[in-house]
Amino acid sequence: MVARTGVVGRARTTTRCAPGRKGQSRTGGHPYGVAMATDSDDTSSQKHSDEPTSANPGGADAATPDPEQAAAPDDVIREPDDIAPDTTEGETGEARRVGPEGDTEPMAGGAEKPNPKAALVYNPIKVDGDALREQVLRAAEEAGWEEPLFYETTVDDLGDDVTRQALEAGVSAVLVAGGDGTVRAVSGEMSGSGVPLAIVPSGTGNLLARNLGLPLSEPETMIRAAFTGDRTPIDVGWARLTRDGGEVEEHAFVVMGGMGLDAAMIANTNPQLKKSVGWVAYVDGATRSLVKAKPFRVVYQLDGHRMHAARVQSVLFANCGSLQAGIALIPEASITDGQLDVVIMQPKGFWGWILVWRRVAWDNSFLRKFRAGRRVLSLRTKDNAVVYSRGRGVALAPQEPHPVQLDGDEFGEATHVQTRVDARGLVVAVPAGHTLPED
Repeated sequence: MVARTGVVGRARTTTRCAPGRKGQSRTGGHPYGVAMATDSDDTSSQKHSDEPTSANPGGADAATPDPEQAAAPDDVIREPDDIAPDTTEGETGEARRVGPEGDTEPMAGGAEKPNPKAALVYNPIKVDGDALREQVLRAAEEAGWEEPLFYETTVDDLGDDVTRQALEAGVSAVLVAGGDGTVRAVSGEMSGSGVPLAIVPSGTGNLLARNLGLPLSEPETMIRAAFTGDRTPIDVGWARLTRDGGEVEEHAFVVMGGMGLDAAMIANTNPQLKKSVGWVAYVDGATRSLVKAKPFRVVYQLDGHRMHAARVQSVLFANCGSLQAGIALIPEASITDGQLDVVIMQPKGFWGWILVWRRVAWDNSFLRKFRAGRRVLSLRTKDNAVVYSRGRGVALAPQEPHPVQLDGDEFGEATHVQTRVDARGLVVAVPAGHTLPED
């Protein structure tokens, strides 16, 4: 028996007869389709008229059934409270999926969606872990997020493996605090995930944060940005390295990489000195590298362009162009254009290095900031000590293995380097209203 509000009963069986015949059962006209079962022998107790009357203005099809007749055949008038509820004891009434054996499980979307959760990946050598965790905990609580997950990097794991664990845990944002190497490792693992990355400035370089124009002395601002800031996509570079023995490996970079003198300079930088004085330690590495610097022959080809051969000191492939101390190595580089900027450094002798210094430290980093300076540059005769190109990738093949660096980390020697760019592959969290320098 089915209980319906406003309907007091329903016949279990009906006898259908031709319209107008004695003993008919009709459902048409009643809004709930109530069927009336009648006794074919009792014509005096029930008469139907197809003509409208004052008591039945709609005719037979609009007649309202008598409760006692509607209760037939068991003469019981059902009330809503007489019907047992649809759920059994212990059930909540939520929508459930029923399996082949009748077992039930909650349907997708039936349960309340949990609050978002963040993860912090940090280098314990570069930051104060206790203070940083406390700041992230407080920011998550203020934003109404769940308690964050915390991961420390190690010598064997620069951050890529723990970032993978965080993504598998379903986090909604990742914060990274450490040097450029930590940021590179975490960024590479998050490329293509769609999960935003908040860069908390720390370490010596902060090169990606510098190129994004992020506040370098306000970690609290970047921590809040992970929870309440804006999101913007940026490019990620990838370098496929082939070793002398034929082994192949691929690594991400978010700032720039290179083969030749720049990689040798990083390899010759004293790590203890770098820890003490920061990026200035690279000056010592550069000085020691220049003494032994010799040009090498390399064949290179930009994606979609013809092949070139040159004797160079260094080949750089960059996702963005600013270095420490305000040096604009590639002033027109963009981190959102879907391309890599390639710099060929091929100075000839001592005066060639003077031209390199003038181009990078004077022309790009100073004169270009002023209208008059840009006018001077437009009138100057071009030299080929530094050559700039741009494309979606570049292939490098030196005559013999040469050292490679990615975002300031040495990656050994390679006989071939193939680079590519993952256009807007990484989503970064920035303070609300923040725009990138080139925007």
